[in-house]
Amino acid sequence: MHVALTGSHGLIGTALTASLRADGHEVTAFTRRASGGASGASATWDPEGGAIDTSALSGVDAVVHLAGEGIASHRWTPEQKNRIRDSRVKATSLLAHTLAELDDGPKVLVSGSAIGYYGSHRGDELLDEASSEGPDFLAAVCGLWEDATRPAAEAGVRVATIRTGIVLSGKGGALAKQLLPFKLGLGGPVGRGGRWTSWISLTDEVAAIRFLLDHPVSGPVNLTAPNPVTNADFAHALGRALHRPTVLPIPTFVRHVPFGVGELADNLLLASQRVTPKVLLGAGYTFEHPVLDEALSAEL
Repeated sequence: MHVALTGSHGLIGTALTASLRADGHEVTAFTRRASGGASGASATWDPEGGAIDTSALSGVDAVVHLAGEGIASHRWTPEQKNRIRDSRVKATSLLAHTLAELDDGPKVLVSGSAIGYYGSHRGDELLDEASSEGPDFLAAVCGLWEDATRPAAEAGVRVATIRTGIVLSGKGGALAKQLLPFKLGLGGPVGRGGRWTSWISLTDEVAAIRFLLDHPVSGPVNLTAPNPVTNADFAHALGRALHRPTVLPIPTFVRHVPFGVGELADNLLLASQRVTPKVLLGAGYTFEHPVLDEALSAEL
């Protein structure tokens, strides 16, 4: 299989590239600056400028689109929120319109999204792919992000939009940011710890994306493990994995760890999203790490 990939330098993209190439598949990484050689095939694109190397998509079997401005990279100023939205919507729209116009291009598009689609404060509600879009900023971004794939779908490309939860890896992402305080014995649940956390191991994230490349699944797909946990359970599991105590709760007003302050913390640190991977399980995917303790042990 020949796969074109955006976001190849991110946590998920790096692991996916390694997995595909280890099994003999060809990967062409779309970047803002071409860099072939030992790192493998590459092609250029400029989502802001609306330019893409269409020749690099000729004869490609599938596209995995993961590129986007980091959600927790900076404080959510109005300018940063625009960058978060535009980096996803403009890039996806460019890619979808390009695929729609190609005669010999990819017939499968696995495009990024997030469980932020459901909104940050859904309490104990069990959420699946049919659940409603939330009312906040991230939900709106995810809705526009997914809608931007429509031209490809209307042209006959099979499109799966992956609503990813918190990806567990010691190499980066939200979990890596929590490791230091937990290793120092300063970690614990936020407030009363009753908010829900929907997670997936990096191993399953990569395997699920590869599953979607090979199976006739389209539309939104939750990429979360089948056993979401409360914030308290997550904190205690991480403490067990690191052999450290987790007895001190973190007050909810301590909103700078690890994501920033204000609206950013409300949408991430203080979120409650109890998500189930109904479509993925229904399609026959088997999780390598369905239980949190196993996932943390494997990824750390």
